[in-house]
Amino acid sequence: MILAGDPCRPGATPAAGGVNFSIFAAHAEKVELCLFRGGIEERIELPERSGEIWHGFVPGLETGAEYGYRISGPWAPEMGHRYNPAKLLIDPYARELTAPLRWDPLMQGGGGPMRPDRRDSAPVMPRTRVCTVEKPLWNRPATHWTETVIYEAHVKGLTMRHPDVPPALRGTFRGVATEPVIAHLRALGVTAIELLPVCAFIDDRFLVEKGLRNYWGYQPAAFFAPEPRYGTREDFRAMVRALHAAGIEVILDVVFNHTCEGDGAGPTLSLRGVDNAAFYRLAEGGRAYVNDTGTGNTLNLSHPFVLRMVMDCLRHWVEEMGVDGFRFDLAATLARDATGGFNSDAAFLSALRQDPVLCGVKLIAEPWDIGPGGYRLGGFPHPFSEWNDRFRDGLRRFWRGDAGQMPELARRISGSAEVFDHAGRPATASLNFLTAHDGFTLQDLVAFNEKHNEANGEANRDGHNENYSQALADPEAQLARKRALLATLMISQGVPMLLGGDEIGNSQGGNNNAYAQDNPIGWIDWKGADMALAAFVGRLTAIRRAHPVLRQRRFLHAKLRAQDGMRDLIWWRPDGIEPSQRDWLDAQERCLCAEIRGAAEGYEGEAAGEAVFVICNAGEATEAVLPPGRWTCLLDTARPDAPEAAHPAAVTCVAAQSVQLFARPTAQEEHP
Repeated sequence: MILAGDPCRPGATPAAGGVNFSIFAAHAEKVELCLFRGGIEERIELPERSGEIWHGFVPGLETGAEYGYRISGPWAPEMGHRYNPAKLLIDPYARELTAPLRWDPLMQGGGGPMRPDRRDSAPVMPRTRVCTVEKPLWNRPATHWTETVIYEAHVKGLTMRHPDVPPALRGTFRGVATEPVIAHLRALGVTAIELLPVCAFIDDRFLVEKGLRNYWGYQPAAFFAPEPRYGTREDFRAMVRALHAAGIEVILDVVFNHTCEGDGAGPTLSLRGVDNAAFYRLAEGGRAYVNDTGTGNTLNLSHPFVLRMVMDCLRHWVEEMGVDGFRFDLAATLARDATGGFNSDAAFLSALRQDPVLCGVKLIAEPWDIGPGGYRLGGFPHPFSEWNDRFRDGLRRFWRGDAGQMPELARRISGSAEVFDHAGRPATASLNFLTAHDGFTLQDLVAFNEKHNEANGEANRDGHNENYSQALADPEAQLARKRALLATLMISQGVPMLLGGDEIGNSQGGNNNAYAQDNPIGWIDWKGADMALAAFVGRLTAIRRAHPVLRQRRFLHAKLRAQDGMRDLIWWRPDGIEPSQRDWLDAQERCLCAEIRGAAEGYEGEAAGEAVFVICNAGEATEAVLPPGRWTCLLDTARPDAPEAAHPAAVTCVAAQSVQLFARPTAQEEHP
């Protein structure tokens, strides 16, 4: 028996006496709910339709019930419709799947350009599980952006080779929540862990046929459901509770620009069979898919219900699962309007900014895609922070010793103001990183001149070709370069992000695109961990935490401060003279110094109370003149174990490939 039910809440919602089912399928002719009990499929036609929503209430059904959908409608690819009731579909609002997804020929929706594939996909499809809908109270750290240090990691890669994580928990949410992992994160001083995609995804055909797996997870199949190979909903929540108790926020890398269904030759798993014409951006009258993502399809966020689904999903991860923020993969795609153009006031961005739940969480954009005009760094509105690839490339080139990089270093240290300082955006809009999951690790950056992606089975054609890397034969030279890069990251204005494993010298053997390497290539090597480097990173974050002048909200523009008449930013040559225009253009210059105070514009709180002096030397050993005053040396990357100490001399000796950092209270200013 099935009753009319309620259309208002999409998905499967347990209620008194049963479960309510509601699903959007605007162009469908019939929607069948498929219940699985004891391995037997029972099909029940949803009895009611309210506009574009089909719904029904099944009395006596309980939490834990397994189900899917079969939806009938026109097979008319030339009009954008690809209905095929032979394919069992995942509920777009599925909160949990019974098993991981792995491509199988039975999942194919079309048997050719003009006809559907009539083979039943149920034998190879996971079921959707009815879950209790609840919103626990979360003890959130609520770390301010100016105090945030992000650690990007993969659930499996972080824990799979960790000797102190119990074998049964390795590669899972529960493994991330173990004491050894959390203790390591706390020792590093990170305040947030940013996890690569944890929503249910598929091992897609392209990889399965090569004997590989989708490791990174950028092929989403069910946006609301955690990936079963990592654990259950409760496993995820237990991980979040443990991290929150340690003062660590949880940020998810989410993929709303496309799905794993690909183009017309891809499988029919969910959205394609529910309402292809609504969920995807189509071309050629509906026959072809817009491919701004490079994955075969693009989600249609200009459609009201698709937008609602994504917003409901984000609120679900915040309210039900405890998440503190999101990093949006290929975010430029999400800001394209109905015409396909980028719009900073696009419906999705506007919806996020006004939503009372989501406007208060951390929002991070990967500000590009491969569509027309897709590189949009600096184009996102407040409160977004953006992955700043100019910071990544600029620092790599400076420390490699490329010619003419002094102006670039200055721009990146001071928060990339030329990119982000508009429309009231803060310096924290720049999310600074040296490395990320996509590219070389820090160790490989100093050990390889070229990528080595042969294991991916694409003849080394995949992955970035220009990495601004340099193979250094001497291990000590490698360490010096890594310490200098890490120090520059932590003393720069903006929000720093570390790639998990960089702090212990993890290598991927030169593979800069390990998306399919669910094996030791992609997993962090804890056995060979350089814990001295990890301790150095912990020292860097402690210095950043102790000195607010290094992590200001306001941009610095060398303006006079009203309280003392001093400039908030002064650039110096090593000889103690301010650089001229000719100096800035000197292609051979390799050493730059900066004197930094609290910003002249606006209240900077504690940052107003001190000054720091930074020396970045990518060249040979040299001497540098300190500005007048009594300085304390906080850090010398050439002597990573040296304690903080007063530096009474007016000159300091700076080793090659090193950073020095000094500080003093502003009360000691001795400038005339």
